[in-house]
Amino acid sequence: MRFLVERLSESSESGRAANSEIVSYRSKRNEDDNRSSLEEFTKKEDNKGVGSDFSKVGAKLNDLRLKLGVHKFLTTEADHASTKQVHEAHLVQQKMDAVAPADASRSRVTGFCNHEVTSVLSGEDLAGGPVDTGRDAEETAAKIDNKDMPMLHLKVTSSEELSSKVRCDSDNLRSPEKVLMAEVTAKTSELQHLEQELELLKAATKMAFDNQHTIDFYLELLNGQVDSRRCYLLELESEWDAVRKQLEERKRSLGESLYANNPCAQEMLQKWREVELERQSIVSEIRKREEEHSKLTANLEKQPKLVPRKSYIQRIKEITKNSRKQDADIERILKETRELQLESNSIQERLYRTYAVADEIIFREAKKDPIGRQAYRLLTSMHESFEQISEKILATDRIQREVAEHEMKLAAMASRSLNVDKLQADLDAIRRENEYLEQQFWDK
Repeated sequence: MRFLVERLSESSESGRAANSEIVSYRSKRNEDDNRSSLEEFTKKEDNKGVGSDFSKVGAKLNDLRLKLGVHKFLTTEADHASTKQVHEAHLVQQKMDAVAPADASRSRVTGFCNHEVTSVLSGEDLAGGPVDTGRDAEETAAKIDNKDMPMLHLKVTSSEELSSKVRCDSDNLRSPEKVLMAEVTAKTSELQHLEQELELLKAATKMAFDNQHTIDFYLELLNGQVDSRRCYLLELESEWDAVRKQLEERKRSLGESLYANNPCAQEMLQKWREVELERQSIVSEIRKREEEHSKLTANLEKQPKLVPRKSYIQRIKEITKNSRKQDADIERILKETRELQLESNSIQERLYRTYAVADEIIFREAKKDPIGRQAYRLLTSMHESFEQISEKILATDRIQREVAEHEMKLAAMASRSLNVDKLQADLDAIRRENEYLEQQFWDK
């Protein structure tokens, strides 16, 4: 039993020692990495100041230094706690060693166990005797009878509970350490990202203040790099296509050899191949459409920015609306004109019939009587005068209509103020747009 207790205490001590060594090693390594990254960043800051844009980077560095200090403090606290727990485990072992050479009677063992449990709970230190050798332990174990076994079992159980408690405490101390380690890792990655941003800002300022080369030179360099990257990606894609075809052929041959003796599986394999071919055709079609879309987007971006056509569209809508109103008015006027024309034709027909009848009657009387001849002459003159009057009335009506139209036009011209410059600018814009559209049409 004592041997088991010793093994338990040794295993707990070795586990705590290993955990403390791992914690110290990780903390030292993270501290060294963060210190080195901070020194490099500080050197870069001292070499060249970029301006007010790097104030945020300095704030981030101060935050990282504060986090490192907190991590160091918590690591020290964890080391102290683990050392205290190991010391308590040593005390338990010394107490178990002090119990071994004692007398085997029940009263002494019971009193000593009560005193030991009280001392362990209160945290006091017991002055243990010297550690016995292996021979004394064997003699003491031989003296213990079957009545003392429950007490020893109680002590082993208490030591196991204490070791489990120490292990739980160490796990609880290790969990914030893991959180801090994750935070330090995140801050390190953030620091690297900030360093990359700093390098990019330095390169941008160098390009901006470079008097030897223009912006177009750097744009050409960037375009060349982009083209080279694109060519490299195309080469990789072609290589992957070749490898993929080989793998697909091998997979097909293996599938055929595997399902050669199973007609149902072979039929399913054939259907799967048809579906795969259809999928590949759809994927290729999608790629073609995406390439076409990218080309059209690039062409659209390259086109010059023209005047927005919203105003022209609004004007066209107003013109069409006015034209519809005018069409309705014209139809109404035409309808009224037809009605008047029909009425005028009917009146003229009645007049012509009346004139013909009167002319025939008077002409017959004029052959017989000279008074009839005189009446016929008067009728002819009346007919001529009526024709002249009707013509004058029609001419007067026509002139009145023309006068009304001209008056309406003058009123409309007077109501709206014409801006000749604006009209000329609109006309020039329409001409330029038409020329551009014609050029695009002939280029296609």
